[in-house]
Amino acid sequence: MSGLGPIAGGLTLAVPRGALFEETLELLDALGIDTSDVRASPRRLLFPGPGLGGGIERIVTMRPSDVPTYVEWGAADLGVTGKDVLLESPDREVYELLDLRYGECRMVVAARAGDDALEESLRRLGVARVATKYPRIATGHFTETGRQADIVEVKGSVELAPLTGLVDAIVDLTATGRTLVDNDLEVREEIVASTARLIANPVAHKLKAAAIDEIVRRIRGVRG
Repeated sequence: MSGLGPIAGGLTLAVPRGALFEETLELLDALGIDTSDVRASPRRLLFPGPGLGGGIERIVTMRPSDVPTYVEWGAADLGVTGKDVLLESPDREVYELLDLRYGECRMVVAARAGDDALEESLRRLGVARVATKYPRIATGHFTETGRQADIVEVKGSVELAPLTGLVDAIVDLTATGRTLVDNDLEVREEIVASTARLIANPVAHKLKAAAIDEIVRRIRGVRG
């Protein structure tokens, strides 16, 4: 259930650490929001202060996968996260407001280069073993394409799984494909493209509609 935002007036914004971090801060800079403290304090997670500007009264930083949770429960009114995160957690009660058009990646099926283990397992056994950090997306893709997959969920470097023979293939997010190539893997199928998205808490979207609409308007203005 969506909660109420903690600040009655201004907005709390969840900013993702990691691959989307720098471009998100650049967007905030373009909106006139002061990100200097965020940039100067890589270990701090919470940045309060009415002086941030742009209608934002507090910034919280976290892993992209946690952003929908904080936004759903009202600890943040707005957040930035990848479309891949939203697809992996479709039950989160958040509103997707904008495609921010940065942080572009592809969710793909990859396997060992020159190896037909994936096809052989599907042909001989009727099921393939697939490692991923995105079990919902992987399951959905194989189901939608009429194939059966045993999903092995991993937390670390998913590229290791096919190299050790643990699985026939992986489902993972890739930007340039360099890591796949470096590990003798190749893309076999593209599932979906992913970019950064602006999301909102449904309750905040009603109670702070004017402030959120203004942020959306200004983002559209600077993003073209």
